[in-house]
Amino acid sequence: MRHAGFITLFRGLLQTALVAVFLLVSACETSPPVQEMSDARQAIAAAKEAGAAEKAAFHLKAAEDYLDSAEKALNDRDYSEARYDARQAKMKALDALKASEDSE
Repeated sequence: MRHAGFITLFRGLLQTALVAVFLLVSACETSPPVQEMSDARQAIAAAKEAGAAEKAAFHLKAAEDYLDSAEKALNDRDYSEARYDARQAKMKALDALKASEDSE
């Protein structure tokens, strides 16, 4: 029964792959979102430099609010929430940057 050996091997590989995926996903949620926080801060700085405080204040304020929320979540070790808020901060900052550039 060559098929039985193949099925056993396939199950073993599938289980190993599932464990690896689980470990990767759980590692992402338990480590601080260092890169996401840095990206958000840099995007906000770029938006400010482009004049977003005057030309896209609404978007810039939203970005700063998300960053503040991310920092609070980071301090509470809620890395999943911090990661989400940091990504939102970056997106809002990029919106502010684009709005600033479009108004020129």
